[in-house]
Amino acid sequence: MAKTFKRRRKLIKPGLQLRLSGRFLGLAVLMMGLQYALLQGILTRVAGGLPGDRGLLIEQTPAIGLELLGWTALIFLPLTLLVGVIGSFRIAGPLYRFEVFLKTVIAGRGSEDIRLRNGDELMDIATLLNEATRPLREEQQRTAEPPGPPVDERRSAA
Repeated sequence: MAKTFKRRRKLIKPGLQLRLSGRFLGLAVLMMGLQYALLQGILTRVAGGLPGDRGLLIEQTPAIGLELLGWTALIFLPLTLLVGVIGSFRIAGPLYRFEVFLKTVIAGRGSEDIRLRNGDELMDIATLLNEATRPLREEQQRTAEPPGPPVDERRSAA
């Protein structure tokens, strides 16, 4: 019977994964706080209109839920999209640069190292790509350079 591999580390890139998780955890906490405030405001407004019959509040709960759902969608869907897009720039940008870099190396035109912006994620991968492709890029650069003018050995010896 083959021994199954058991992963020791649960997170492959702990720093990156924890930072991303922290951002969305913060967003979720913000959403819950605003959701609570909206619910309290709506229920307070409804309760203020009650003549003393609490059954009326129970009848209005479906409308309350729909109103709450509408406000949630109106506020949090665009906010979540905005935070997701802004948060992904620091990852998507480097991934795009890696793709462009590797295509230029494959085409034989890559001589420069990858340079990422300050604050971008995946700096360690950029360093590894630079180190891994440096010999290939140097060889491509040497073979692409046209040879200099022929040297007359008789004159250089004199």
